[in-house]
Amino acid sequence: MPVFEYTARNLKGDLEKGQVDLPTRDDVVAHLRKNRLVVVQVRQAPKSVSLGGMFKGGVKTRDVVIFTRQFATMINAGLPLVQALDILAQQTENKVLADVTRQVVYDVESGQTLADALRKHPKAFSDLYVNMVAAGEAGGILDTILQRLAEFLEKNDAIIRKVKGAMVYPGVIMTVAVVAVAVLLIFVIPTFQTMFASVALELPLPTRIVIGMSKILTSYWWAILGAIGLTIFGINRYYKTPTGRLQIDSLLLKFPVLGDVLRKSAVSRFTRTLGTLVSSGVSILDGLEITARTAGNMVIHNAVMESRQSIAGGDTIAAPLQRSKVFPPMVISMIAVGEQTGGLDEMLSKIADFYDEEVDAAVSTLLSLMEPVMIVVLGVIVGGMVVAMYLPIFDMVNAVQ
Repeated sequence: MPVFEYTARNLKGDLEKGQVDLPTRDDVVAHLRKNRLVVVQVRQAPKSVSLGGMFKGGVKTRDVVIFTRQFATMINAGLPLVQALDILAQQTENKVLADVTRQVVYDVESGQTLADALRKHPKAFSDLYVNMVAAGEAGGILDTILQRLAEFLEKNDAIIRKVKGAMVYPGVIMTVAVVAVAVLLIFVIPTFQTMFASVALELPLPTRIVIGMSKILTSYWWAILGAIGLTIFGINRYYKTPTGRLQIDSLLLKFPVLGDVLRKSAVSRFTRTLGTLVSSGVSILDGLEITARTAGNMVIHNAVMESRQSIAGGDTIAAPLQRSKVFPPMVISMIAVGEQTGGLDEMLSKIADFYDEEVDAAVSTLLSLMEPVMIVVLGVIVGGMVVAMYLPIFDMVNAVQ
């Protein structure tokens, strides 16, 4: 579908510029007029400009949460669907989300359901979002569903931020360590090497190793950077294959402490996502498929899809999850109880709340262990290099005495 650039004036007389994906120029003009905009100019965007959409910024979870909460409030207050969307398009600060909302307004006014209109914009609204909206439209409880969606997105985003936050500290320490070692090897060690070369003294083994590392880095830095780049590229390519992603995800789950954080966050996301979908009226088969796609880990994905096949064959959810050996026994038992009592959605929500707290505790444990370990590692690396370079100086002083 072509991309059109437009310039129009709003009711206040202010100029607005943006882009919209519609079949023809006439469709763009009609879309702008329905949004109470006076058309000034409409033209098809050059191909080179369309690439700019990759860099102008996407739709953050926080923007979608605010959008959803405001949408729920207006629908609950009795505002018509199109009017509510029109207000959201005008007051949303995220320009990308505002453009998307205008296109949703156009599609809804053209006779499409809200879910079908949202489905055209997967970068802003996930499958989970669209399916829950569809369930809300079918059941006449769209405002309730939107409120649940906002709460789910907030809690899910909080879990993701906690896990990412746990990775920041070790990442910073490792970066500082690499920079410090590189500075020592490139600028400091050669100075000592020149000084030692002027003295007929046999250098200790640690000193020779450090000087050798300095020579390699200064002479073949381009090869080292190339090797690092190729390694990262190779790992990324391998991770994009089903086999590679499964192996790497399995390896991550086996890491001490970190694997515990990833496993608990995955369990929390799985249970909260499935619980929210089931309680919103989405079928268990559709819910499991959506949950598998949003799992973020291939091991979890495979376990959930096996559960879906089990359900389709008339079996339970719990048995395949137990065979995966990823989910803790408590989770399996509570899911089994939820299936037997007919309260699966409530049980899943309770599990998610529990594992939210578990993720907090696991992240705190990870950070408390990482801090002393990283400090010791950094001290050993930098301190060891400094000591290695001062060993010949001590020998020189002893020889003089």
